[in-house]
Amino acid sequence: MFKIMVAEDDTNTRKFMEAALRAAGYGVVAAADGEEALALMDTEFVDLIVLDIMMPKMDGYEFAETLRKCGVNIPILMVTAKCLPEDACKGFIAGTDDYMVKPINIDEMLLRIKALLRRAKIVSERKLKVGKLLLNYDAFSVQYENEPEQVLPQKEFLLLYKLLSSPDKIFTRLQLMDEIWGMETDSVDTTVNVHVNKLRKRFAAYNEFEIIAIRGIGYKGKVNDAQKN
Repeated sequence: MFKIMVAEDDTNTRKFMEAALRAAGYGVVAAADGEEALALMDTEFVDLIVLDIMMPKMDGYEFAETLRKCGVNIPILMVTAKCLPEDACKGFIAGTDDYMVKPINIDEMLLRIKALLRRAKIVSERKLKVGKLLLNYDAFSVQYENEPEQVLPQKEFLLLYKLLSSPDKIFTRLQLMDEIWGMETDSVDTTVNVHVNKLRKRFAAYNEFEIIAIRGIGYKGKVNDAQKN
C-alpha cells in the first residue's frame, strides 16, 4: 500500500483529504505544519507528499527546498490558494513535481497522485512496461514478450522512453531537442521528426502504442487502451 503524507494547516481541509485518500486505498500520515511534516519524515516512510504552501512555522516552499537539498526525491504535489503563475514557478523551483489550486477537486487530485506515483516507479526501476513491451533504460533496449531483446540507438531509445513515460502529454520539439540532444546541439528540430519516423517504422508491427504528431507543436505518446493496466 502506498502511503501519502498530507501537510496542511487547515484542519477541515486536511481531514477531507485524509478521508478521500483512505477511501482510495492509500495509507495516510498527516501534519499541521512544515516542521511537523519534517519531523515525521524521520519516522515515517511515505511515497508522496501533498503539500500546502501557506503553513505556520515552515511553509511549503521551505519544506520542499529542505527535502531536495537533503537528496530526498519523493514526489510532491503542492496545493495552494495562490493562483498566480509566479507562485507556480516558485513551487517548481523549490522542488515540487505538480501543482493544484484550491479549492481542490478530489478526483483530479487522485489522478495526479496516481500519475506522480507511476512516474516515480519508472524512475526508480529504470524500466517501463507498455503492454507486452519492456523498455530497459540502463541497456537502451526493448523487448517484446519472449522475442530477442533489441538495443536501440541511444537517441531513439531516449525519445521513445520520454514519450511513453508520460503518455498523452504533449512535448514540443524544442523540449525534446533540449532534453535528448542537449541545448548546445547544432541539430535542428527536424531531427526529432526523423527519429520519430524511425521509431514508427521500427515498431509498426506492434499495437502497444502510437507516437502522435501535434501539428505545429510537437509529439505525444499514446498507449493504446487495450495495453493500459
